[in-house]
Amino acid sequence: MSEKTTRFDMVKARHKRRLDDAIKNGEADELICGLCKLINSKKNFFTSSSCSGRIILLGIKGTGKKNAYFHRKWHSKVNFAEVWSALSEKTKGTIWFKMESFIIHIGALNKNDALKVLEIKNKAGIKRGGIISMKPGKIIVELIGTEDIAIPVKVGSKIIVSESFMHEAVNQANKKMEENLKRLKVFESAVKGGLK
Repeated sequence: MSEKTTRFDMVKARHKRRLDDAIKNGEADELICGLCKLINSKKNFFTSSSCSGRIILLGIKGTGKKNAYFHRKWHSKVNFAEVWSALSEKTKGTIWFKMESFIIHIGALNKNDALKVLEIKNKAGIKRGGIISMKPGKIIVELIGTEDIAIPVKVGSKIIVSESFMHEAVNQANKKMEENLKRLKVFESAVKGGLK
């Protein structure tokens, strides 16, 4: 067994343990677990941090990730009343209403395996993706959906959008979430037939 294969197997085992622990502790994004398990079942592939897509109220209190926080987070469609109620709560900084598409990180044993993932990405109609890391025994491919919304909706204690505007923003986010999840299903089907 080569050093590259040994390192890959160790990295794959570590990421598989993390996923198993997240599922066991109820911390995993359920809508992407099936796809992650499918990819992890393939000899030359594994998944690391991945998300099926989400609708969020994101608080930003300054610059940098450390100054951002999730006021609310949903991995599915949402209803207006739930969003408006959460928006009406006490918050800090500026609150953004966002719909973020799926993001998938797939580890591959070698360059040919990584290129196979990109080939499947193209067949599934995913426009954004590429190899983001190339180290011996650990090549990472990142795939990202393109259904996104980002709107500032509250500054300090003041909601800066009307209820009717927020209604429409939620409707649009839900439509985009539907399209996002459909694309994820198409990719999952392509993986079943394309990765060995």
